[in-house]
Amino acid sequence: MSKKHSTSKSFSFAFEGLRSAFKNEPNLRIHLLFAIIAVSLGIILKLKTLEFAIIILTISLVITLELINTMLEALVDLVSPEIKPTAKLAKDVAASAVLVSAITAAIVGLMIFLPKLQSIL
Repeated sequence: MSKKHSTSKSFSFAFEGLRSAFKNEPNLRIHLLFAIIAVSLGIILKLKTLEFAIIILTISLVITLELINTMLEALVDLVSPEIKPTAKLAKDVAASAVLVSAITAAIVGLMIFLPKLQSIL
């Protein structure tokens, strides 16, 4: 049975995982860069609350899936250090989930930002 931790200790573990993932995963840093750009652009263009909520939710989805992908890759490497077709499949499918969410986020971003940018130009 696992030992229970205090709430503050649990948050500490979560932030450590986030820090470690950002330090070790270049794709996560790329997603963060695009997130910063999207939020900054949203502030500059004065997005409506609903538009901003949609942007934040899509950012959250992409980053969450990237974190899950990172966790799954580490777990697969731990339980299957040798290369196996099923281990590769698990990693590839997890990576494709991130790709689908990133493409969706880009489409959502274009749908929200493009009309606003066009009206300025």
